[in-house]
Amino acid sequence: MRILGAVLAGGRSSRFGSDKALAMLEGRPLIAHAIEALAAHAETVVSCGRPWPGLVSIDDSPAGGHGPLAGLNAALRYAIEYRFDSVLCAPIDVYPLPDALKLLVRNNPAVLRTQWAIGHWPVALGPALDRHLASGALSIRSWLQASDAQLIDDQHLGLRNINSAEDLPGPPISPAEPL
Repeated sequence: MRILGAVLAGGRSSRFGSDKALAMLEGRPLIAHAIEALAAHAETVVSCGRPWPGLVSIDDSPAGGHGPLAGLNAALRYAIEYRFDSVLCAPIDVYPLPDALKLLVRNNPAVLRTQWAIGHWPVALGPALDRHLASGALSIRSWLQASDAQLIDDQHLGLRNINSAEDLPGPPISPAEPL
C-alpha cells in the first residue's frame, strides 16, 4: 500500500499566540515531530497549508473550507494525482505521534477517538470529501459521520494537544527559524 503522509500545518495559531509549527519541544519544532512520525509510516510526506524545507507544500485554501478538513482534502487530491492508495494525516499540535499512527493504517477510514485530525483515509474518499466541503459542511465531526470512519481507542497513548504555549512541557522556549 502506498501511503502519503500529510502534515496538517495550516492555521493561524491564534490561540497559541505565535507560529505553533515553530514552537520548540525537546529541542525541535513541533512540525518536525509530526514529519518524523509520519515518515515512519509513509512513503512520502507533504506539508498541507504551509511551506516547509524538504517537503512538497500543498496549498489547502482551494479545498472550499478552512481547518484540518481543507488540509486533508488537499492531501487526498495530491494522493490521487500521484497514485497513492491512502493518506495518513496528523496535525502539528499533538504529541507524541509515532505509536498513535501505526494503529490507524487499515483498509477503511480510521481516526483516533480523541484526536480526530489524526487519521488514515483511502484515496477513494477524495471525491466524497470534495462534495462534503462543497455542501458547506466544514467540521471534522460531520466528515467522520459521512465517511463512516472507525474510531480507534487512544486513551492509553498519553497524547497531548498543544493549543497554547503553556501546554508545552518545560520552560518556555522561543520559536525556531524554518530550516
